[in-house]
Parts: sequence; structure tokens; C-alpha cells
Amino acid sequence: MAPAQGQFSDHSEGADTEGSGEGELVPPAFRSAVEGLRSAQLRPELEVEPTRPPQRLAPHAYALEAAVVDGDEDLADGRLVLLHDPSGHDAWKGTFRLVTLVRAELEPEMAADPLLPEVCWTWLTGALDARGLAYGEAGGTVTRAGSHYFGALSARRPATQIEIRASWTPREGRGGVPDVAAHLAAWGDLLCQLAGLPPSDSVDAAVVTLPQRRGPQVP
Repeated sequence: MAPAQGQFSDHSEGADTEGSGEGELVPPAFRSAVEGLRSAQLRPELEVEPTRPPQRLAPHAYALEAAVVDGDEDLADGRLVLLHDPSGHDAWKGTFRLVTLVRAELEPEMAADPLLPEVCWTWLTGALDARGLAYGEAGGTVTRAGSHYFGALSARRPATQIEIRASWTPREGRGGVPDVAAHLAAWGDLLCQLAGLPPSDSVDAAVVTLPQRRGPQVP
């Protein structure tokens, strides 16, 4: 996905712009939050790059894609979107929202576990809790999908994919800006757990730096 482990790609494909509509400037809180994402510390197994965010979900949005890579194989991948509405949002109970989709192919033994959806949801909340993050209004779905191959593809073994779609409100800190760098790191922990990697206790995680371009992407 990205060309180098532990770093953001420079291929942002227009993912950074200066405004969010005609004549509208990027709010300082949102700009600070995006800079927080750029300063995040992630595990070196993660390859991350900015991508174009979805439109019309919020006045301001910024999106990242990531994959857990082992050689040429992606063990898990996902997308994280930071939304911001300076006026606040009743459903969010805040002015920021994080939205994610993560997915991975599972080993047959794990795929057969009837409690798998509940376990995967606790991986998400556990990743946030393990870093002591304050958040609220978490919600989402866990989907398990199986594939069986036939005909010319019959030599392939059956495969099961798990998919987590979720969103939560990161609690705002100083200046009304949440610690999105820590939330991104927790999200990276979730991806690595889905990929089957052991937990990392190292405090020397690689610092991830996003190349400076024109500013955060907004619809």
C-alpha cells in the first residue's frame, strides 16, 4: 500500500487542501488534529498513506489507509477517517468523530469460533482502553463472511474474512483538540491484532511523519 514501513507515503493524490468549500478556511482545531495524526507513533509493520476522505459526512474530513504487511502479503488492512463539525453534532456528542473500516482473513480455527464477533469488538475497545483514551458514543458492526471456491479455483482452501465497521467520539482536550495521535496508534494496534501479530511492548515505535503539502483535505 505505502512504499515504506512505518512511514506515510508521499502519494496523497490531492488528499491535502486548504479549504472546505468556497471561501471557508480550515478551523485551527481541525488543523491541529491533522498535525496530531502526522506525529503519531506506529508499529513498523504498518504501512500508512493519506487518501481522499468521503464527502458530505462532515464539514471537514481527513482519511488514512493502512495495511499490516509481511513481505508481499497484506495481513490486514483498513481505513480511518477523522471528521470535524465545529458546530457540534448531536449524535457524536462532540465536534470530532473517528470512523473506521478494518478487515483481515482469518485462520479456519479462529473463523469457526461462535464468539468471534464479540471478541473482535472487544479488540477495538480494548485497544483504546489499553492506551487510556477517553472516548464515547462507540458503535459499529462486526461481519464474518466465508468464501468457498469452485471450478478452476477449487484448489484454493475456503477463506473467512472478518470486517469491523465502527465509529467513536474522541474526547476533546486542550484547545478543543482530541489526542488523535494516540487514537491512531490504538487503531494500529487493532490492525496488528487482527493480523495475528503479538502485542508490542516497545516504547521505541517509529515516528511517522506525513510529508507537508497544502493542508488537510476537506469536502
